[in-house]
Formats: sequence, structure tokens, C-alpha cells
Amino acid sequence: MNPMAKRVLVTGGAGFLGSHLCERLVEQGHEVLCLDNYFTGRRANIAHLLQKPNFEVIRHDVTLPIYLEVDEIYNLACPASPIHYQYDPVQTTKTSVHAVINMLGLAKRTGARIFQASTSEIYGDPEIHPQVEEYWGNVNPIGPRSCYDEGKRCAETLFFDYHRQHGVEIKVGRIFNTYGPRMHPMDGRVISNFIVQALHGEPITVFGNGEQTRSFCYVDDLVEAFIRLMATDAEVTGPINLGNPGEFTMLELARKVIALTGSKSELTFKPLPADDPKRRCPDITKAKTHLGWEPRVPLDQGLAKTVEYFEFLLRKGVI
Repeated sequence: MNPMAKRVLVTGGAGFLGSHLCERLVEQGHEVLCLDNYFTGRRANIAHLLQKPNFEVIRHDVTLPIYLEVDEIYNLACPASPIHYQYDPVQTTKTSVHAVINMLGLAKRTGARIFQASTSEIYGDPEIHPQVEEYWGNVNPIGPRSCYDEGKRCAETLFFDYHRQHGVEIKVGRIFNTYGPRMHPMDGRVISNFIVQALHGEPITVFGNGEQTRSFCYVDDLVEAFIRLMATDAEVTGPINLGNPGEFTMLELARKVIALTGSKSELTFKPLPADDPKRRCPDITKAKTHLGWEPRVPLDQGLAKTVEYFEFLLRKGVI
């Protein structure tokens, strides 16, 4: 038994990031409460944790209040891929606003420290590069991505207002593109898209000319950043960029996936979606300074593990 064990709530705990975080917290001996409504989360992601005595799952929609006694809250609940968050944009905004108010209210009542999984989408289609936390962003407030972008921006506003007005201990991490095992195979994001298409021998869809860039952080590295940020002194509130500053074009990524899968897939080009950022790369100076953190897993190594996971899904007939 860990004498330093805490009662930790993870909203969105059956999702891609949430399940990896729950796994780490359970390994550390904490009592972990996983909340998920399974809109994008999957039971399979947490099946291996169900027999652990310090792990519990509650099916719940965080836009509705819940009353628990907890020491820490990681608020990860929100669909994060355009396909999922644009399916029900009003509900997406509610998840970033109503749910955040519920979780901040819970933190206020219990005195819990609370972490917000914010996003690089805060910066929109950025006009500065790389992006630093002081940059206010270039976001379209009425476009098809706005339900997510503006919802997350409002969530940050609420976090800092609860901190200033009620003294709630907050931690805000802005997450850049993350990948790894347990990604939803149909989430429409670039790494899962490329791998699934390559494994099926289908043409790989590249939007625009393929020269737009992303910075990919392996999930284990990101979870380590979450835990380190939560453990910082109270005055370290964030926001802090959490991502990999190594920048790759979509064409480079597509070629790496083809090589790793041994696929015969060819590239096909389609128009760039509305408001899709052309460059996205974090400045992680603050993460290095305050967390002593930077990503360790190189893209080739992380992609190999991710491809292995999708090959497993293919053998099971899931994709």
C-alpha cells in the first residue's frame, strides 16, 4: 500500500489518453476513479484494470453534476478529434463548459487540485512559430472547429477565474498532437488514418499539399508530463505546452508509415479542411523549466509501437 496514495478522479478515463493515465496512477498505488460516458472512450482500453483493487469505473456524463470525495482531478473528458467533436458540436461545447464548471465546483468543495487537459487548438491557425504560452491565438469563433477550439479556450478562462475567485489549485496543460496504442481507429486524425489506410493497402489521404506540419508526442511521454505538472508547487498553474517540438510534414509522416507497415499504398491528395492549421509546434521551455520534462520517445520508435497495436486490431477484425 502506498502511504502517499491519493483518491484520484480521471474524467474521460476510458479514452486514449485517460486509459494510459489511469494505468500509471493505478501502478503508483493511487485509488483511481475513472469516469466515462463511452462516447469516444472504450471499455477495451481499461479492461485490464478492472480487476485491480484500487481501480473503479463509473459510467457518467460529466456535463451532469456528480458528488465524490477526491484529492485530485484530471479533467480529460472531451472528444478531441474533428470527426467526433463535430458530430454533436453543441454537446462538445457543453463538455468544455458545463462539465468544467461541474469539475471545478467539485474541486472547490473538496479542496482537490485539478488538472485541465487543454489543447494546442487554443492557438488556432497560429501566426507565430513555434507557439509560446503567451500567444493568444488566431481562432475562428464561428467555424466548424469552433465548438472544440472556443470550448477549450472558455474552459481555461473558467479554470483561472475559479483559481482567482475561489483559490482552487489548478494545473493547465496545453496538449499538442499525441499518438500511441489505444488511439481510436476511426478518430479521423492523421496518424490513425495513415496507419489504417496503409494496413488495408488503401490510398493514403493527404490533405492540402502535404507540407503542413505537426509535432507528434508519444503517449507515455505525455502522461509523464501530466503527472509531473500535477505534482508541481501550487504557484505553478500553467498553462504549459505539453508536446514534442520535433516537427514533421504530412508527407514525411506518410512515408514513415508506409515504410513501417510495408504497405503498397500510394498517396492521394484532397483539399485542406476549413481552419486546419498549417503549422503546429510547441515551445516547451516552460515544461523543461517547471517540470524537468521533455519527450524521450523518437517518432520512429513510437510509430512502430502504434503500428503494432493497429496490426493487433486488424487481426481481431476491429479495423
